[in-house]
Amino acid sequence: YYITNNLRMGQIVSTTDFQYKYDDEPHATRRKEILAKYPEIKSLFGPDPYMKYLVPLIVIFQLVSAYYVIQLPGWAIFFLSWALAGTFNHNLSLAMHEISHNLAFGHSSPMMNRFIGFVANIPLCVPSSITFKKYHLDHHRYQGDNTLDVDIPTHLEGYFFYNTFTKLIWVFLQPLFYSFRPLFVHPKPIETLEIANSMWTIFWNWVIYNFIGGWALVYLAGGTLLGLGLHPMAGHFISEHYTFVKGQETYSYYGPLNYLAWNVGYHNEHHDFPYVSWSRLPKVKEIAPEYYEMPSYSSWSWVIYKYITDPEIGPYSRVKRNVPNVTTGEAKKAE
Repeated sequence: YYITNNLRMGQIVSTTDFQYKYDDEPHATRRKEILAKYPEIKSLFGPDPYMKYLVPLIVIFQLVSAYYVIQLPGWAIFFLSWALAGTFNHNLSLAMHEISHNLAFGHSSPMMNRFIGFVANIPLCVPSSITFKKYHLDHHRYQGDNTLDVDIPTHLEGYFFYNTFTKLIWVFLQPLFYSFRPLFVHPKPIETLEIANSMWTIFWNWVIYNFIGGWALVYLAGGTLLGLGLHPMAGHFISEHYTFVKGQETYSYYGPLNYLAWNVGYHNEHHDFPYVSWSRLPKVKEIAPEYYEMPSYSSWSWVIYKYITDPEIGPYSRVKRNVPNVTTGEAKKAE
């Protein structure tokens, strides 16, 4: 039993390169086709009316809970940093995802969306709202693009995280890879709002440290690392686009954690219609059910387990497009 389990922890990933496609990003085509058949989906476009109230309430909950949690024993602080702060910091990171699409105040109020994104950023202790938006919209426009879609792991990740044990480390360190990968794959100039986001976050870190305590800052920052790493909520990072089924590059999740995740599990629906807010995404599936009859998930924990233990799945289990030809240096476009 001991030897067998150690061998399992050393299983080598059999997928040694990405899956390459030479067609267009799939969701733009799906969007046109679905809207032609179900034009009433356009009535679902627009911001959620309650999000701008829910986000500040969750932030207040995180700060108040930090005050009480740090009075507990060390083991309890660590556990709750994962279970409580991790869950709701992940919730707020997904709120920033919604806000990046202007779904808190609508497209007519871009700066109000940026401000509520700043508010959601407070308990995470790491400035990320503006930078996330800057790169995430490219992920939608250029899904799978060799350079522009920084959601895809690098070749170095595929090389170093090649077996069960190293994939476990990769899952734990996901927030670090998501933070630093864009800086190496597709660096962009720093924007004024990013500087403002950083100054805002530093100010609130100072407030938390001085008025709640240093351990509160550790508790919340730890929640960001733990909640976006080896945590059931973080299963969506893998479930969304890793090719568990060959040929399918976007997957939805229809499990209970959607209630805590702003329905990000409705991921095919979201990519098809990024201007439909979280509260209306299930309605998209109700209106056009035949377009969502494809493999999906009901458990993010199972997705994480499968990713770690299945030797056929690893960082290379993604689709890439527009990869430069090694001879000409030019990308082969969709035909």
